Amino acid sequence: MNGSRVLQLANILGLLLVLTVNTMAVTLPIGGLTTGEISGLYPNLFVPAGYAFSIWSLIYILLIIFVILQAKGLFGSKKDTPAYVDRIGWWFFVSCLANAGWILVWHFLLLPISMGIMLFLLFSLIQIYRCLDIDYDYHISTPPIIIRLPFSIYMGWVSVATIANASALLISLGWHGGAIGPVNWTVIMLTVATLLGLYFVWVRQDVAYGTVLAWALIAILVKRKEVELAVEQPIVTEIYVLLGVLALFIVVRMFKL
Repeated sequence: MNGSRVLQLANILGLLLVLTVNTMAVTLPIGGLTTGEISGLYPNLFVPAGYAFSIWSLIYILLIIFVILQAKGLFGSKKDTPAYVDRIGWWFFVSCLANAGWILVWHFLLLPISMGIMLFLLFSLIQIYRCLDIDYDYHISTPPIIIRLPFSIYMGWVSVATIANASALLISLGWHGGAIGPVNWTVIMLTVATLLGLYFVWVRQDVAYGTVLAWALIAILVKRKEVELAVEQPIVTEIYVLLGVLALFIVVRMFKL
């Protein structure tokens, strides 16, 4: 078996591991708490409404499609492995290990370790993003959109999850925004997340990434509206502004593609 076919097989096994561990996290659940229940142990103003996490279903469906397509030629006699398999190399398999590892340490409440693994997961997805040269200017050298789309959405959501993980870690350590307070700290994080979205929409022409950021902002807005505390009004106001700017960038970019 040549190197490309080893990668194809590893990608399949890696995703199976991710799906198995994530299923266990819901059905057992691991450590006696679901992923969402653990998040509830560290309440902060950046946490979105619960429905937002349904995006994982879309991500995993797209990753299943990716794994099926990348397996072309794996069991045939001809060597017709898609070129992007070698371009990605071991990064997809590594991202699967990071994803499964994060679930395990998160469910055992090892937040500092979970933060490190989440950053590594984000780093591995950035490497895949670079390997695929994801830029929706449709260069001839880039893989089909069905190959690129899963990683645009996946990386977009993990970007949000990384900020949320950092917030939970700080809360667990007793830090609630320091001198600037939790509301202003949340405003800063929302701004950083939106700037990331604007960069990818405008520079990388990646509307999918920006749409994921918009999904997260709306879910955070819904969560804050459920509470409706006057002290949190600056967060609500800022989200409306950020959503407006992000939506404008997305619409303009879509017409420019």
